[in-house]
Amino acid sequence: MLQTVYSAGLNGVDGFIVTVECNCSNRLPKFDVVGLPDAAVKEARERIKAALENNGYEFPEGEITVNMAPADRKKQGSAFDTALFVGLIGSSGIVSFGDVDDCCFIGELSLSGDIRPVSGVLCMCIAARDAGKKRIFVPAANAAEASVTDGVKVYGVKNVKELVSALSGETEIEPAVFDMSIFEKNRYSSAIDFSDVKGQAKAKRALEIAAAGGHNVLLIGPPGTGKSMLAKRIPTILPPLTFAEAIETTKLHSVAGVLPENISLLTARPFRSPHHTLSPVALAGGGSNPVPGEISLAHNGVLFLDELPEFSKQSTEVLRQPLEDRQVTITRALNRVTFPCSFMLVAAMNPCRCGYYGTGKCTCREKDIKDYLQKISGPLLDRIDIQIEVSSVSFDELSDREQGESSAQIRERVTAARSRAVERFKDDPDRIYSNATMTPSQIRKYCRLDAKASAILRGAFDSMGLSARGHDRILRVARTVADLDGSENIQAKHVAEAIQLRSLDRKYW
Repeated sequence: MLQTVYSAGLNGVDGFIVTVECNCSNRLPKFDVVGLPDAAVKEARERIKAALENNGYEFPEGEITVNMAPADRKKQGSAFDTALFVGLIGSSGIVSFGDVDDCCFIGELSLSGDIRPVSGVLCMCIAARDAGKKRIFVPAANAAEASVTDGVKVYGVKNVKELVSALSGETEIEPAVFDMSIFEKNRYSSAIDFSDVKGQAKAKRALEIAAAGGHNVLLIGPPGTGKSMLAKRIPTILPPLTFAEAIETTKLHSVAGVLPENISLLTARPFRSPHHTLSPVALAGGGSNPVPGEISLAHNGVLFLDELPEFSKQSTEVLRQPLEDRQVTITRALNRVTFPCSFMLVAAMNPCRCGYYGTGKCTCREKDIKDYLQKISGPLLDRIDIQIEVSSVSFDELSDREQGESSAQIRERVTAARSRAVERFKDDPDRIYSNATMTPSQIRKYCRLDAKASAILRGAFDSMGLSARGHDRILRVARTVADLDGSENIQAKHVAEAIQLRSLDRKYW
């Protein structure tokens, strides 16, 4: 007897529907799974057998053949267990149930029959919905995440008895419902705030410009000046996640298996701060079955690299192409996946190995300082729009009891500036959402300078030895400064401020 059920697989962050055809025939006992299954899929036989026996069912005798279509795509992971289980009990006649053509089954089985959570449920549910499925059965622990998928009914099941009971019509399971009001409420909540930062007016202004245009930032200064403290508060001044951005971000975290338990949707922009010992693969993503790396987990948010020179050169050079393309493609012998990685790079570093260059307490030799700074390559530095010096805070500034400007106040200006940029680009064929991602043709179109502003930029270009990329990045930053100022035209003062935000090119390098 043949039973056909449906499940879903993953290829990067994209799901695809899998047709599971299970056939039981009265022949010598045998269990075959075909359709390019990996080891985890083949081992499902033992999990299904134990789950049946431990829940009062007998494992069917005879020849069992399972085909997973499309047969030319690799099937990886344990998320197909539940579909294989349903196909087996249906084809062998252990349990009779109605039409399941509009159903999709996702989940891993335990030996006791419990249905365990799996990674990438949101991606698989979206694929199932797009394939026309109306009912999706997922592990109870994944129900909150899966409920984000609109247009389908999502049922969270704890074990095979509950699943069988629902399929046979003995009991009804309430579908999981996503509460949009919680998403709207949590988009603005944060335990940290820019008002906690004392002093550092120049650095705060630089970070406001960076947030308004989505620009990359390098903070450089002695230890204890607040570089990390400032960086951690950048997500609080970025515009809140839109629903579409939240879906994109959640999919990446789900596939990587780092989505917090019982979280339906990420509501805050991600802030990733990996340790400097991480490998290039951990940063860019990879593995035999490629998963997102730190740059993709920071998608729509911030990637913070503290103590930038301490990262291996192999790791930091990985950033060069993703910073330009806003995506990373990982190619393996049997697979090729592309992960989005549109993030703000925020890096922090000391000006020398001891950290006190320029303060009168530096113990480094000139050669040591030069070697330390040369750990950061010119091409990477060229991709960082804003380079700002963070100086020590005075006692008077630390003792000041007056509350500083809050994140909400800064975010209001940042959001207004980004809205101006979005309005500007709305009719552009290469539609973008921030000034940092403007193409060369868009720079020529939207960053025209008058004679005075052009003369200032020419002087900086010659004196600082800027590259063509550095020239364009100054124009992008100047466009953002003008947006914050509410000006349609880029003025000389906007160009001058943008140049000042790259002054470390001249001072240190």
